[in-house]
Amino acid sequence: MLHQSLPLLCDSKIADSILLSVSHFSNNNNNNSIGSSRVLDVGLKFSKQSSGGGSSGRGFSSKAGVKTTTTPNVYGRRAQESVVEQEEAPQKLGFKTFPGQAFPFGVSQVENGINFAIFSQHATAVTLCLSLPHRGKSERTDGGMIEVALDPKVNKTGDIWHICIEDLPRDDVLYGYRIDGPRDWRQGHRFDSSIMLIDPYAKLVEGRRFFGDASRKLSKFYGTYDFDSLPFDWGDDYKPPNIPEKDLVIYEMNVRAFTVDKSSGLDPSIRGSYLGVIEKIPHLLELGVNAVELLPVFEFDEFEFQRRPNPRDHMINTWGYSTINFFAPMNRYASRGGGPRNASREFKEMVKALHGAGIEVILDVVFNHSNEADDKNPFTTSFRGIDNKVYYMVDLSNNGQLLNFSGCGNTLNCNHPVVMELILDSLRHWVIEYHVDGFRFDLASVLCRGTDGSPLDAPPIIRAIAKDSILSRCKIIAEPWDCGGLYLVGNFPNWDRWAEWNGKYRDDIRKFIKGDSGMKGSFATRVAGSADLYRANKRKPCHSVNFVIAHDGFTLRDLVSYNFKHNDANGEGGNDGCNDNFSWNCGFEGETDDHNIKALRFRQMKNFHLALMISQGTPMMLMGDEYGHTRYGNNNSYGHDTSINNFQWGLLDAEKSSHFRFFSEVIKFRQTHGVFTHDNFLSENDVTWHENNWENHESKFLAFTLHDKNGGDIYLAFNAHDYFVKVSIPPPPPKRRWLRVVDTNFESPDDFVPQGLPGIGSTYNVAPHSSILLEAKN
Repeated sequence: MLHQSLPLLCDSKIADSILLSVSHFSNNNNNNSIGSSRVLDVGLKFSKQSSGGGSSGRGFSSKAGVKTTTTPNVYGRRAQESVVEQEEAPQKLGFKTFPGQAFPFGVSQVENGINFAIFSQHATAVTLCLSLPHRGKSERTDGGMIEVALDPKVNKTGDIWHICIEDLPRDDVLYGYRIDGPRDWRQGHRFDSSIMLIDPYAKLVEGRRFFGDASRKLSKFYGTYDFDSLPFDWGDDYKPPNIPEKDLVIYEMNVRAFTVDKSSGLDPSIRGSYLGVIEKIPHLLELGVNAVELLPVFEFDEFEFQRRPNPRDHMINTWGYSTINFFAPMNRYASRGGGPRNASREFKEMVKALHGAGIEVILDVVFNHSNEADDKNPFTTSFRGIDNKVYYMVDLSNNGQLLNFSGCGNTLNCNHPVVMELILDSLRHWVIEYHVDGFRFDLASVLCRGTDGSPLDAPPIIRAIAKDSILSRCKIIAEPWDCGGLYLVGNFPNWDRWAEWNGKYRDDIRKFIKGDSGMKGSFATRVAGSADLYRANKRKPCHSVNFVIAHDGFTLRDLVSYNFKHNDANGEGGNDGCNDNFSWNCGFEGETDDHNIKALRFRQMKNFHLALMISQGTPMMLMGDEYGHTRYGNNNSYGHDTSINNFQWGLLDAEKSSHFRFFSEVIKFRQTHGVFTHDNFLSENDVTWHENNWENHESKFLAFTLHDKNGGDIYLAFNAHDYFVKVSIPPPPPKRRWLRVVDTNFESPDDFVPQGLPGIGSTYNVAPHSSILLEAKN
């Protein structure tokens, strides 16, 4: 195993420190390649790489002989004069190579060329594979590659393999690696030198350029780079919004699904792209949200389910929770099939435009597993073939099998020092290069496991993210559970920095609003900020990310329309997706024309939205809930590139004056009333609970007043009974009167009256399954 003292890349001395560390634990007594004085003529040749997928080919192509020559010393080391020979033709392409340097990982531009560096502790042979732009399109797509074998005596420092090539173009070069090593699966190794592998530190990834292009379903993916483009112009007056966490209203959305539908009205060339998001910023502003949480935007393969016959081979991965590379933006979200360089630029344009509109950008990141699947049906593209035993958790007591706490076949070894550094470098890259504002960590409990999978009380990666000088200004949000049963809601290691998706908030709010018995006290606790979970040390209410709906599970409309999931279209016989949805169909399963049921459903959706927006903590809503999007009961729709997932702009237009209006007005009301966004947990001076019978299991009614220091109190009442409740209204503050702002029992525009309606007496008859909000005004 790697020496545990490997330091973090956090300061200017880190490169030297890691060099010393890796040299210490390396089993090789190689000369330091940076100071090597040997100069070689190395024979190179073209080959065709295998696609990933567990082929059993062994070894590299035979290489030409080696002869020693002498050339002038170049920046402290002697050059290697290398000649590239194409097997099929006698022409030669001249390259001048140097031993290279171990840092930084990935591809970097140095004084005399392009440097390549990759870590592999257990590799015995590494070959750099290159495809050059001037060799023509046909060779670049049919797999023709130049192979450069790295000499471990010259091109290796510790466990880092490296080489510098002087004459490579500054952009548009495709590259990867073939890596060989021990073949003992029982020891956790999965080396296969027949497979060309993507550099984990590739900043751009080239591959299929149009999302869902079935003609290139099995296209390969390559690392690439761009040192030619000018730095992105963020503008002289640019600055990020820097919104306090307590003031955020998060909108969870999918970049492609947001605008890909024809109803978006956008030019087909930008539908489903980063630029498409820019065109719809006015909608986000009209809705009132001030942060978007983007489903995964790191490179992924939407055709991953179609590589072999299986029950899901009709589906296309539209959610993206299957990462190929942690540094490269999804290139098929570029407009017009523009490729990775344009994807990078257009992503920055999107962030700049959102920031200009006062909207922050939070990325949903997936560091719990990768796209490489399991041992039964592996798809080797990178980590598995580079050093499986380092990058993944393996069970050496069970023949070296992959551990699976992600539910996706593999689990990244997040607290191994090298993997931890990869994660930190990735996060810093997205902050520095792309100016994102924060991250939501998918199945973050995986990051709380040691290298053997056991839970850790103080996980090094979680602490490092919380304490990092660059990441410290970011929003960091955990999904505090995993598929191995490590449920950490309220107990996620946090160092007073980490926020959490509050799964208990979701469940308790759903249960109360739909009318479950015995939920009144839990409902009160959740809307008050979940102090039972988060009032510890210096944690705040904002560390609870409150949500009723998220991308996985029912949409808000389906939550009030279905008692059961309907996932037959997913191909798994309905066995996928959560069974515990705490939903209520309001009297009929699925779509109906019954006016009373439809009215009740829309009332329930308004009740849920009001409860979310008046709760202490950070609210998050799902794209499409503002018009009542339905997936027809599918609560696990990750594989449908259709209207099931795609935003329906025509339906939004139909609901603009009713459902959408209510949602937008409630969000804006929250943002203009500080009683909903307290810095600290509520005290007795902040809230009065109008309740003296908390133990009544059958009571489904709760009323309370949030007190404003300036007298602008807010009175709220939620009635989950199926009958009217006549409630006594407390006296308003001195020189104030109560005005009715919200009554979800009314239809638009009477359900929300911004200025408030007078005439509130000493009692109010709250309708079944409805809620009210009164504001004290002069």
